[in-house]
Amino acid sequence: MTIDKSWTQIRKRSNSVVFWQGLQSFLQMAKPHVNDRGFIRCPCNRCINNAQHQLEVLETHIHRFGFMSDYNEWIYHGENVNAASSSNVPQPNSGVHDRDEMFEVLEDIISNDAEVDQLGSQSSNVQYDDLFTALNSELYPGVSSFSSLNFLVKLMHLKVMNKWTNKSFDELLKLLKLAFPKMDLVESHYEAKRLMTKMGLGYQSIHVCKNDCALFWNENSMSETCPVCSESRWKMQEGRRTGKNVPHKVLRYFPLAPRLKRLFATSKTTKLMRWHQAGNSTDDNVMRHPVDGRAWKDFDRKHPEFADDVRNVRLGLAADGFNPFNNMSISYSMWPVVLTTYNLPPWLCMKPEYLMLSLLIPGPQSPEKDMDVFLRPLIEELKELWENGIDTRDAGNDRKVFKMRAALLWTVNDFPARSSLSGWSGQGYKACPTCNADTPSMRVIGKTAYFGHRRFLPSTHRWRSNLDFDGRTERKRPPRRFSSVDIMDQLRRVKTSIPGKHPNYGGVKRKRGDDELNWRKKSIFYELPYWAEIELKHNLDVMHIEKNICDSLLGTLMGDPHKSKDTDNARRDLQHLGIRSELHLYEDGNKLMKPAAEYTFSEANRRKFCRFVRSVKFPDGFAGNLSKNVAHNDSRIVGLKSHDCHVIMQRLLPVGCRSLVNKTISSTIIELCTFFNQLCARTVNVTDMVKAQDQLVIILCKLERIFPPAFFDIMIHLVLHLPEEAILGGPVYMRWMYPFERYLKRLKDYVRNAAKPEGSISEGYVVDEALTFCSRYFDDIETRFNRPDRNDDGIHRTSRLFVFESQCKPMGKQSQVYVEKNVRDRAEFYILNNSPEIETYLKVHAPEVTHELLSLASKSNIFVSSYPACIVNRVRFVTHARDVRLKTQNNGVSVPGTENEIFYGQLQQILEFSYLNDFSVVLFKCKWFRCDSRRMVTENNITSINITSESYKDDQFILASQAQQVFYVEDPSRGPNWRVVQHVNHRSIWDITEDGMSDIDLLQDNSSSNFTLFVDLGNLPQINLQRNDGDVIPIVQPFTTVSQHVNKTASFLNDDDEDDVSEEDDETVEESADEETDEGNDDVDTEEDDDDRSYHTSDSD
Repeated sequence: MTIDKSWTQIRKRSNSVVFWQGLQSFLQMAKPHVNDRGFIRCPCNRCINNAQHQLEVLETHIHRFGFMSDYNEWIYHGENVNAASSSNVPQPNSGVHDRDEMFEVLEDIISNDAEVDQLGSQSSNVQYDDLFTALNSELYPGVSSFSSLNFLVKLMHLKVMNKWTNKSFDELLKLLKLAFPKMDLVESHYEAKRLMTKMGLGYQSIHVCKNDCALFWNENSMSETCPVCSESRWKMQEGRRTGKNVPHKVLRYFPLAPRLKRLFATSKTTKLMRWHQAGNSTDDNVMRHPVDGRAWKDFDRKHPEFADDVRNVRLGLAADGFNPFNNMSISYSMWPVVLTTYNLPPWLCMKPEYLMLSLLIPGPQSPEKDMDVFLRPLIEELKELWENGIDTRDAGNDRKVFKMRAALLWTVNDFPARSSLSGWSGQGYKACPTCNADTPSMRVIGKTAYFGHRRFLPSTHRWRSNLDFDGRTERKRPPRRFSSVDIMDQLRRVKTSIPGKHPNYGGVKRKRGDDELNWRKKSIFYELPYWAEIELKHNLDVMHIEKNICDSLLGTLMGDPHKSKDTDNARRDLQHLGIRSELHLYEDGNKLMKPAAEYTFSEANRRKFCRFVRSVKFPDGFAGNLSKNVAHNDSRIVGLKSHDCHVIMQRLLPVGCRSLVNKTISSTIIELCTFFNQLCARTVNVTDMVKAQDQLVIILCKLERIFPPAFFDIMIHLVLHLPEEAILGGPVYMRWMYPFERYLKRLKDYVRNAAKPEGSISEGYVVDEALTFCSRYFDDIETRFNRPDRNDDGIHRTSRLFVFESQCKPMGKQSQVYVEKNVRDRAEFYILNNSPEIETYLKVHAPEVTHELLSLASKSNIFVSSYPACIVNRVRFVTHARDVRLKTQNNGVSVPGTENEIFYGQLQQILEFSYLNDFSVVLFKCKWFRCDSRRMVTENNITSINITSESYKDDQFILASQAQQVFYVEDPSRGPNWRVVQHVNHRSIWDITEDGMSDIDLLQDNSSSNFTLFVDLGNLPQINLQRNDGDVIPIVQPFTTVSQHVNKTASFLNDDDEDDVSEEDDETVEESADEETDEGNDDVDTEEDDDDRSYHTSDSD
């Protein structure tokens, strides 16, 4: 039977019935010959039988690209199958390696980009012409292992991974061309980047009014002037346009839908997008992912049709400003808006490879209250993705089409940015967005203090009637719980403001009315149909809260003149309130004197604390070297970044302050630090957070009894709401700014043209995005997805005997040592005693004889290999003799006992015992400390151990695989022979069993239950807050006497005075805070050096 093939020659295919009928006949003939996955070779002019697709993709390809002209016998599709082995049958292109990874890459890209419901036209795929040309070209005549495209993509990937400059890449291309003249390769980096962008997803450039009033987009896309302020769209010079039309500002928008579709386009990620269904915790009391939080579950309950399809996407949004230049003297604030996908497992969703840049808001000014203007394109797309969804091919389900929908769960921002996004001002008497109108606050000299947490106590609590707090009893009820209905009622009373910064329109300052509270606007997020019902809309950023509290605590304890809250005005506040008379300023002749407070270190204690911080050495990769932050004269600690504060707050401050301040003060600080340890755990226990909610009220009340009201800025108060947000959203490491701040550093690295930073970032991001997608398919080069961990041991040996799995990656010089017989006997006895497999022999006497069992039964070699360091289970261990010479500490080990006790020690030797048949066992020889009640003391979750008393001298060995790492810090409260044990849970080790384990951003303890937050609820301590060493601090140039100043400022110190704060004052303070925080982003230099931004209200005298 003759097959009609004339239809394959028809050029005008779009409207040809003959072509359509012939194509359908061809597909019917090919259908019985697909493989077990439903794939078959594609004979279009692009794939030329090199790539395999499903039949529906073949239909699209042939209609778009045409049928290959030299494929005359359809041997792969049903014609003359027996002749498939004939030598004269045309074969797939033999000039290119048949397993080129780029075939699969382009296959997934094209099938993802193709319209699902229509075939489209050939013109819509012109962007792929150059890609297929490079794919079907040999890199060099006779070289079939690389196509030209494959080599170029891998070369560009090396450039990005190793941060080559554009010029160095151009020079490399010239050298390759000079050495291999026949090489089919681009001439410059510009041409390579242009080719890579065709595999990217692109972006849209949207013009913006110079005053941020509106976007020239959609209905305003053709306008020449701003619809709000009537300013010209274009830059003008002397009233005229400057030749080519140049817009004042350009917003870069990176469409969300195609980026979400690409996550399902490849089998590399589509399975991960379903993780949240199978990976959620089976214990309702345990949270390890946002899916376990109450907010996620409540959203599923309210929107069951959305929750029914596990592939529907849950998003989180982060926006922050940063300076793209290395020169911080240049004032410039650019605001990226970044999205993360919470469908992914917890070790992936915060990795930079899975973060998506959505908007790039241009500088040089911060958008502030006009953030909604720039968010408009993203909100419109989110509404479309929620209401209608988008057809998406699922590579994990035979490329079947499903309707993908997406929802925004919450935002993650620092507090100033939160004000811009939510519409609730973070300034004034009602700054707390949770307490709302009932924010506890009072006016002190020069600022607002968020003081008065006794109102959160039960109405009958005895502390409510105590006058030592602020000189009065507390009768106010706890703040009300504001529901979504209450919030919407408040927003209905908010007046609509004109956007922009034009002095005659949006730039006009207005005074908020009493009924508007602290609302500046109704956020654009409320246009999302589901937003009003979400329980947790805007997360409080734990990173910045912890940093600011650490700065306040450490600055006050150290008496830092720049960060201490114990200012002269703070003492005047005490005098006006009539409390703590021992701390009042007093006159000594013509000088004004300030008594030294008990909550500040003396000069000697300040130096002790600095020496303590200087002495601390952390394990490899745990934290930065804090000794660099201690001043040379041991008088100050300066330059702390966010991660430094994180470590000091949770590891060092509780230990260092115990012997340097009053026990009541130190125990209160330790209780606060213990709460942050609980909160930042990788797994959060709901019961712990419920208890912490009540205990934090007691802690804050105790702090109010110790520190002056000026100490309590808004950050101190916000701590009270963190446990509730943890219950709603799950673990904080997926809801804080650390990963997003580090992502800003990556965006900053894209800037190659300082005159056009936004354009540089946009172009660099699109290329990097394409290379990241391609690198998922590469196994023969190192990529972001397969590069080994810093402490990767590279050992995956499996053995039938447990002891032979105790292997390591040795480091340093190997030496052969002779082990005395009695020592080797003890070591071999330990090995045998830890081999459960030989129990069969002990019971039956006739076990199955294997090479491993035979090797174990034989004696080990009398010479043993010794190493100074090794890596075991992705953890680096170093012997004590070598560790003392290093800046890090990796010799601490611990091992659990048989009765739930824990033994602590120091690693003395790393020994590898060799057996027959190349089997070996690695043992750690350790010095074990005595752990009885006299030499190991645990108090307030702090375990101290005496290192001079050694135990188990005849039982020093453990298997290397049994060791758990700890590190030791000095214990100033107990003496030079005592050390505090600090446990380590490494980033690359997870309790959740899953393929593709990876690290997260910080080192946290595995569970919040590892810390017991115990708050003393006894009688309120009556302490004298004046330090008993008699120190006083003279105040230079007092402007008036104490009594005159108190009378002069009495009107400002009224707890009931809640005068409205105008938006003019409000925005001025927020603008200064934004500028400070934007500049701080340049501190994000490494993965340990994070954003150094602070949010402080001023302490003006």
